[in-house]
Amino acid sequence: MFAAIDWARPWYRSVRAAAAAARFDTDFGAASMIPFLNAQAGARELCNHQGLPLAFVPQSALPEGVAYEEFIGATGGVPTRENLHDFFNALVWLSFPMVKRQLNALQAAQIAQDGVGKSRGPARDAATLFDENAALLVVRDSEQGRALVQALRSHEWRSAFVAQRALFADDEQGQAQVWLFGHALMEKLVAPYKAITAHTRVVMAEAGYFALDRAGQQAWLDGKVAQQLQDEGLSKASFTPLPVLGVPGWWPQQDEEFYSDAAVFRPKRKT
Repeated sequence: MFAAIDWARPWYRSVRAAAAAARFDTDFGAASMIPFLNAQAGARELCNHQGLPLAFVPQSALPEGVAYEEFIGATGGVPTRENLHDFFNALVWLSFPMVKRQLNALQAAQIAQDGVGKSRGPARDAATLFDENAALLVVRDSEQGRALVQALRSHEWRSAFVAQRALFADDEQGQAQVWLFGHALMEKLVAPYKAITAHTRVVMAEAGYFALDRAGQQAWLDGKVAQQLQDEGLSKASFTPLPVLGVPGWWPQQDEEFYSDAAVFRPKRKT
């Protein structure tokens, strides 16, 4: 199944290093991916929010009637099926361990408080959206950066992606970066289509962030977002929609016709 993934795509940059370290950047035909993932989790000394060592375990290890998030919080075991969905989930654990740990802490606390129930409730809903479908938009804390955020929140797509295209330059002069986080989002992008849209969290950064190398930026982002989640919690209002293939440089046919598709680049709803 790994042969279907095009690792050169820009949307996989956030997990590419973890995939390469675990040798998933090529299709080696392993009977199970779990031992390779656990080798990397051990090398990184990952743990859950209770300090228990993190390990990827077969789905069969999850007892009937126990919530997935509750099990991770109580044992450190991440139930993992041999499919792309859970594969990308594991790569995100390896790439953003602090954010994943804090998300699990939020979900486990809600389950302990309210039980599982038929409905997740607003806090768990927001955490699930983040976990499955989030992108992190890092923006330089500058006048230009704040104008870009305003354009995106207002669904002024041409302003954000065409007029301000240069802000997405991938160098120290850049003003904005998109890092994918949601594992369901990554799974969908194995076979990309135009309508794929991320729930996006904006993270403001000082100029020094853009001078870091890629690994330094990722470590900063992991710590920053995890701290924000711990201090502020999470709600659906935290997100703004982002059509992923509209990110400058992420798709080859980004012409006038591309951004004129109102079914994807939708105007802001009037309230």
